[in-house]
Amino acid sequence: MVTEDWYFWSHRVTLAEAAVAAGWEVHLATRVREHGARIRAKGIVLHSLPWRRTTRNPLRELAALVRIAVLLRRLQPAILHLVAIKPVVFGNLAAWPVARPPTINAVSGLGLSYASRSRPAGGMRRLLDAVFRQVLRRPNQWLVVQNPADEAYFRDKGLAEPERIHLIPGAGVDTQRFRPAPEPKDGPIVAALVSRMMRRKGVEVAVEAVGRLRAQGLDICLHLVGAPDTENPDSIPAETLVRWHREGAAIWNGPREDIPEVWRDSHIAVLPSFYREGIPRSLIEAASSGRPMITCDVPGCRDFVRHGESGLVIPPRSSDDLADALRRLAEDPQLRRRMGMAARQDVEAHYGDGVILARFLELYCDVGLYRPAVTPTGRETSCR
Repeated sequence: MVTEDWYFWSHRVTLAEAAVAAGWEVHLATRVREHGARIRAKGIVLHSLPWRRTTRNPLRELAALVRIAVLLRRLQPAILHLVAIKPVVFGNLAAWPVARPPTINAVSGLGLSYASRSRPAGGMRRLLDAVFRQVLRRPNQWLVVQNPADEAYFRDKGLAEPERIHLIPGAGVDTQRFRPAPEPKDGPIVAALVSRMMRRKGVEVAVEAVGRLRAQGLDICLHLVGAPDTENPDSIPAETLVRWHREGAAIWNGPREDIPEVWRDSHIAVLPSFYREGIPRSLIEAASSGRPMITCDVPGCRDFVRHGESGLVIPPRSSDDLADALRRLAEDPQLRRRMGMAARQDVEAHYGDGVILARFLELYCDVGLYRPAVTPTGRETSCR
């Protein structure tokens, strides 16, 4: 269960494909908008949910809760895999009275409520902690987190049983599709930021930093790849992105599916996010493509980028520090190549599809009733 079909398609479809190949019958419950036909073509049974990630309409939320409860009662799943905070909360609330399957709760980063120090964020944080404590300590619950900071938070706060917390760093990446390629030889240095166009992703910080460098005479440009998140108040309006593009502050490409081509056309990956991430997929894909990275000292980002080795880690919200880091990489092609090679090696060792998907399928074997015979790499599992 995930909130949106586009998120499933970009982050979890390879896991579902691997589960289907291993013999599982895979069902997906999500809000269906763009990718329904492609998801069904993968052999996945699709169920539409009447919800949105950020709505506070109680009738809509109640309708989603009832829909999930009816679905679980009918399917009686061997495993319930909930991805992100809202599915974790709603899925467990719906499952408790009607079915109590083994449940994998995948928290892909704790988000803005855990990064902000505002009073509303503090209230939401306390509420979520109370829900987690009630849900995750039940006997048939497992928790998957993506970085050590989130693992420590759930463990130290007593929100989940330590022996049932699993650290799996990300959702995997196809290292054959995202392969290193030579840098572009002509034109300016290209720094690419691939994400939803949101303030907390540091998009405005990146525009300001690159603008400062261009004013100083450095031949560099910023490519923004992604769409505004119209359902999120933190989203940058499309009008602002169009204005930046028109004025030359950044080149806004909008959403693209040919992300490997984005990294082939770029020199540097930048994601100056200033809130708690899981392990950002855009950085994993950039690293797999052999590109050096600049990111911020926040959970998830700092856990993926090795400062001075595979990229540069800078303080959050600082356009000055970002400008300095961009200049350092822009003016040193040998440093870019060395960091890009190190980033690729990290992905091959720890973040590739073969590694990550095998760990998830092993977890399915550990908590479920069915025992598939092979992993995504074709090797026999230990739980045949």
